Amino acid sequence: MNTGSQPPTEAETTLYSDRWQRLSPIAIIYFAASGIKGAANNLIYLLPAFAVSYSSIKENPGTWLPILAAVIALICIASVLQYLFYSFRLEKSSVEIRYGVFSKKHVNLPFDRIQNVTIEQPLYYRLTNTSCLQLDTAGSAKQEAKIVALPQLFAEQLKQRILLQANAQSEDTQTDDTLGQSFESEDILNTRSMGDLVIHGITNNRVWIILGVLAPLYDDLASFIGAYIESMGFDYQQYFDTQAQPLWQFALAILALAFMFIVSVTLLSILGSIILFYDFKLSKTNGRYIRRSGLFTRQEVTMRLSRLQLIALKQDWLDVILRRVNLELKQNDAGVRNTQGQSTANKILVPSVTVSEALEITEDAFDQNQLAKVEFTPISYRFIFRQLLTWVLPLFAILSTIAISQQNYLGAAYVAVGACVVMIMVWCRWKRWGFASDNEYIYVRKGLFGVDKMCFPKYKVQQTQFIQSKLMKAKQLASVRIILASGSVSIPFIEQKQAAQLLQNTLHEVSFSQRSWM
Repeated sequence: MNTGSQPPTEAETTLYSDRWQRLSPIAIIYFAASGIKGAANNLIYLLPAFAVSYSSIKENPGTWLPILAAVIALICIASVLQYLFYSFRLEKSSVEIRYGVFSKKHVNLPFDRIQNVTIEQPLYYRLTNTSCLQLDTAGSAKQEAKIVALPQLFAEQLKQRILLQANAQSEDTQTDDTLGQSFESEDILNTRSMGDLVIHGITNNRVWIILGVLAPLYDDLASFIGAYIESMGFDYQQYFDTQAQPLWQFALAILALAFMFIVSVTLLSILGSIILFYDFKLSKTNGRYIRRSGLFTRQEVTMRLSRLQLIALKQDWLDVILRRVNLELKQNDAGVRNTQGQSTANKILVPSVTVSEALEITEDAFDQNQLAKVEFTPISYRFIFRQLLTWVLPLFAILSTIAISQQNYLGAAYVAVGACVVMIMVWCRWKRWGFASDNEYIYVRKGLFGVDKMCFPKYKVQQTQFIQSKLMKAKQLASVRIILASGSVSIPFIEQKQAAQLLQNTLHEVSFSQRSWM
C-alpha cells in the first residue's frame, strides 16, 4: 500500500504523473456493491437448500440474524481494505494498477493493446460526478483493467488519450491536435425512443430465465399469493371449481389467469429493456463506434471500426411481424464477458431498429456490401433427411413403442403430434438456411421461425474448414465452417463445387489482401 498516493481531483488536467494515485473514497461503495453482487450470485446455488429448510427458517428467523450481520460486516471490511490497497499510475503510453489485499497484483497495460474502452456511471456515482473506466485488450479472456471512482472529466480525458494513442500509431501523419478535433465531432448514427424500447421488451422477452431460477420457490409463492388474495376477501377458488362452475366459466378463468401472467411477464421485460437501453445513442467518430445507454447505470462502450469482424441482423418471429431487427456489431470474441446483461465486451447491440436503419448502419460499417439485395443460395434438401434419420424418427419410434407397450394410446398420440411439430421445425430451419458471396463479402442466412442474416469481409477470415462425410461425398455435398476472430459461421449441406469455390476465393482474398483483420 502506498501511503503517499492521492486521489485525482476534478480540476486535475495533467494525465501523466510518476506518482501513484489513490481512488476517490466513493470507490468503497463500488467495492461494497460488487461484494453484495457476488454474495447474491453465490446465493442462487443455495436456493434449493433454503427451499428445503424454509419452514425451519420461518419458525426460527432469529438464528439467521447473526449470519446475516457477519456477512454484511465482512463485505464492509473487505470494501475498505480493497480501497486502501488499490492504486494506479498513468504514464505516457500505459496505465499501471496495483491491487489486492492478500494476493498482490500488478497490471501494466499499454494503451496500444486496448481494444475496448468503456465508461460506466452507476446511479450512486452520479451524485459525486464520478465514473468507472474499463479497459479490455484483444486476446484477453477477461476484463484486463478497471479503474473505479474517477472524476468524470478525468475519465473522459484518459479515454480520449488512449484512443488518440492508438490512432497515432496507425496514422503517423495525424497530430494530436487534428485527432482531438475529430473526437470533438461525433456523428449520431442511431437513437432509440421509448416506443422502440417497449417494442424491444415485447419482442425479446427473456423473463422466462428469471422464472426458471425461481422454480424451487413456486409452491411457497403460490401459497403466499393465495393467502394474500383470500385476506382481501376474494374467494378465487370458486372460479376454478369444475363442479360448482360451468365448463365455459372454468375455461374463461384459466384464460384470464394465463393472460394476466403473460401481461405481467411482458411488463417486466419492457421494464428491463428500458433500464438497459434508456437514452440509447450510437455515434461514430474518427473510425470508432460509441454506444451510450442506461437508466440507472450509464454505460459508454467504444469499438474501433477496423476491429469489427461481423454484422448480424437478428429477428425473432415477432420481429419479423413488426419488421424490426436487433443489430449486432461483433469484434474479437476472446474477451467475452457480460456487462449489465446488455452486451458483451466483443459486441455492440442496437435494439429493435427498422430494417432500413439496420441496413444503413451495415452500409456505414461495411462499405459496398450487398446484404440488402443479395440472393441467397439455399442448402440441399438432404439436410432434412439427415435430421429426420439421425434423431427425429429414431426418437419417435422409441417413445411410441414405450407408450403403446404400456397401452397408453393417448401418450402415443401426443408423441405423434410432437414428431410432426419437430418435422415442421426441421423444414423451417432448412428453408431459412442460405448463403451468398461477392468479391469482398460473405453472406449467411439462417433461423427457425425468425431469421438471422450475417455479413463479414473475406479478409477477416482466420481459418476455414471443409467438412465431408462418406455419405455426403457420395452425393457431392459438403459443409463449410468459417472461423473469424468473433466466432465461427457454418454453412451445412451445400454442393461440393460451391463449397470448394467459396473457400478458395476466401483464402485468395486473405492471402493477397494487404488489409489487417484488426
